[in-house]
Amino acid sequence: MTQRESASGTLATLVSGAVLGAAGLAWWLLSEADRRQRTRRQRSMLYAPRMQDGSEAFDASESLGQDDQLEHRVEQLNAAIADVRKQLEDLGARS
Repeated sequence: MTQRESASGTLATLVSGAVLGAAGLAWWLLSEADRRQRTRRQRSMLYAPRMQDGSEAFDASESLGQDDQLEHRVEQLNAAIADVRKQLEDLGARS
């Protein structure tokens, strides 16, 4: 095996690892968002009877902002994964 083949193989391995890592992080972020949403739904069900008579104030706008931030991060990760895939495809086309 030549040095160039070895270097391109190492680069492909590193890029593949980065893609897998980014995909794992995206999956974790999505599962975390789902867990938070279920927790929020359960809490809102606990407070629902008190909310009807006005004795308990529940502000959901703050948690919605956090969900929007998490979704934005996931979108950024997906864009980064797409960029890495394109770079891999370009690298493979040059070889």
